Amino acid sequence: MPLRPADLNPLTNADLHCHSSVSDGTLAPEVVAARAAAQGVQLWALTDHDEVGGVARARAAALAAGMAFLSGVEISVSFAGKVVHIVGLGFDETDPQLLQGLQTTRGGREQRAREMAAQLAQVGIHGAFEGALQHVGNPDLISRTHFARFLVENGHCRDVPEVFRRFLTPGKPGYVEHRWAALADALRWIHEAGGLAVIAHPARYGFTPNEEWGLINDFIAHGGRAVEVVTGSHSDLDALRWTEQALEFGLLASRGSDFHSPEESRTELGSLPALSGRLQPVWMALQARIDFPPIKPQ
Repeated sequence: MPLRPADLNPLTNADLHCHSSVSDGTLAPEVVAARAAAQGVQLWALTDHDEVGGVARARAAALAAGMAFLSGVEISVSFAGKVVHIVGLGFDETDPQLLQGLQTTRGGREQRAREMAAQLAQVGIHGAFEGALQHVGNPDLISRTHFARFLVENGHCRDVPEVFRRFLTPGKPGYVEHRWAALADALRWIHEAGGLAVIAHPARYGFTPNEEWGLINDFIAHGGRAVEVVTGSHSDLDALRWTEQALEFGLLASRGSDFHSPEESRTELGSLPALSGRLQPVWMALQARIDFPPIKPQ
């Protein structure tokens, strides 16, 4: 049975973080929607990187498959010298300020990609830019993941994690810094478009305790309200720790697989454990922004 507004509850199988070929996933939005529905997802959001071009397609496919839907995006921001991801949920994806902000954030990716390819050529890996482009669904969003797929395909590494360890992280050949959005700007775009902001996979950044405290407090100061607690990037211990952090800072809790590809993702859509009963799920605060599938006549 499709999810109805009255059925929404803390145990709803919500997957509010995943990607399609519109950014760095390998499947089209419609295919990701079908896969999510087949995995028992009841409430779904597509959160492509710095891009909302797949949201309308994802919404139509989700509703046709009987899933409730939230608009989504994952915005890259700079904080304390690192890239942090902020998920936006439940916004108007046609908002002009949001679209302009995302376009600005995407800008410069091609030049960055060419610089990455030049560095890789210096260590004997040639044709990386053209090779990465073969894996790109949206050329405006060419990323390290696309380079990683090229390097695996051509036998330079066994898998994507090895590529990142050897080539695409700070200090390694192939890593080029990109100027991302400011935290305050990303939250403003999300909020003024009617959405709610979430810190994505917070255990992944390797911040010191002081940096982590600074991120959370800056996030809250600019209107941020939620954090991903259960995610494909977190271990069970990470989820326990961020349950306590969410409670301490009064943040809503989110849940998402961070699914990119059947071959690459370690967590399947909809397969995560439930949030702790002590937490307030972010989707309960977004009920007015959820699109529910139509009721079919009997």
